[in-house]
Amino acid sequence: MPLTKDEITRFKKQLEGLKSQLTHTIKSVSDDVKSAEEPKGYSQHQADEGTDDFDQKISIEVTSKEQEIVRQIDRALEKIDEGTYGICDVSGDEIPLKRLEAVPYANMTVQAQEKFEKGVL
Repeated sequence: MPLTKDEITRFKKQLEGLKSQLTHTIKSVSDDVKSAEEPKGYSQHQADEGTDDFDQKISIEVTSKEQEIVRQIDRALEKIDEGTYGICDVSGDEIPLKRLEAVPYANMTVQAQEKFEKGVL
């Protein structure tokens, strides 16, 4: 059953809010990583430097995953504009409402996503 206009409006607001939140987080982490690259001086112990480097790598990895989610959100917002939100990009089937409620930026059904992750698609 296709999504109603009210459901699409609700998802659009949710997606825009999530995008804003993630964009703010990415910027904050990016600023932290950039400031961590400043020279540390002689007073810092090597072990502390190692911990800082590890924390920086984790922050970069997390930011990378968040950037991917922002790309998926952008795709979902495009689909809303195109009138295809809630339709699987791969199979053309409707994405169940429960899935969209759990992952509003989903652009594939669970079955298509599983095939994609296994490299079958």
